[in-house]
Amino acid sequence: MPAPVPPRGRGTASNPHNRYAPTRSVAQDDGWYQEETPPSRATEVRRELAKTAITRNKSPDVGFDRSVNPYRGCEHGCIYCFARPSHAYWDLSPGIDFETRLIVKTNLADRLEEQLQKPGYVPQPIALGINTDAYQPIEREQRLTRQALEILLRYRHPLHIITKSSLILRDLDLLSELASHNLVSVAFSLTTLDDELKRIMEPRTAAPAARLRAMRTLHEAGVPVSVMCAPMIPMINDMELEHLLEAARDAGARSAGYVLLRLPLEIADLFEEWLQAHFPERAEHVMSLIRQSRGGRNYDSRFGSRMRGEGQFADLLAQRFRLARRRLQLDQREPLSLDCSLFCPPGAQLSLL
Repeated sequence: MPAPVPPRGRGTASNPHNRYAPTRSVAQDDGWYQEETPPSRATEVRRELAKTAITRNKSPDVGFDRSVNPYRGCEHGCIYCFARPSHAYWDLSPGIDFETRLIVKTNLADRLEEQLQKPGYVPQPIALGINTDAYQPIEREQRLTRQALEILLRYRHPLHIITKSSLILRDLDLLSELASHNLVSVAFSLTTLDDELKRIMEPRTAAPAARLRAMRTLHEAGVPVSVMCAPMIPMINDMELEHLLEAARDAGARSAGYVLLRLPLEIADLFEEWLQAHFPERAEHVMSLIRQSRGGRNYDSRFGSRMRGEGQFADLLAQRFRLARRRLQLDQREPLSLDCSLFCPPGAQLSLL
């Protein structure tokens, strides 16, 4: 049976079983007429009152210990998104539900201020929009990310942003002000320079050229920018690694990172279905290289190896990255060296020292 084709502008056509649901349904051809995949799928927005705004983590694989995510689910529809399985916690599918049934934290600003005002709060850079992109399309109307930036600027709190969206330029006024106090850095996730590959792999993200223009604009405004080539997928986009780094350097990036494709939980089946739909002739080879890099499995969740993998392909990719980063002088660390000493909740007494 051929792999289903996603609705227009979406990353997947499937809604795999929610692993926490007590029952599951399976589509089966019984000879009766069934409608074809609809040409489009509308986005539904659900509102919730969040209990907290700042989420803590203890992972040694990431360079931050706290994050703020204004949204659950992401309209960008990236087929490989590591956040897809989290949608199961809300009794929704990590498949097309993740792209089309979004949850908005309407009271994010109030909760963020409450947490920043708590006695004994010790500031460290907040990662804004890590589980899902803080600048995904619904941010145009919801403006929760801008509200968070306004609060963080008022409190002089450092933050780091990673995004695939050129919508970030809407907030250039706030970002340039934060940058003038060494309170912000921005990383752009750049996976391909090929518009057609971008269209099927991350359908509602900004075009590669638009991301590079946004990166250049921020750089020229004094905002430190970096590039994250994530994920690198064997036989799909890994051959672009050096070109991605060079394009980012030319757009003002001062540092770079990369991540080898991760396929936890339901993402593995979604990704294999995507391969069969778009690259059937090389699907088996792609999955073979992934498993070779993950100890014979689709995914290895161990800290220290889950971001990079192991084996010949992973080692070669790491070597290519190191050489290109050195050649392009993308090994500077300034974008992550943010100032935590300026933090001061409004109304608090400033230090005399």
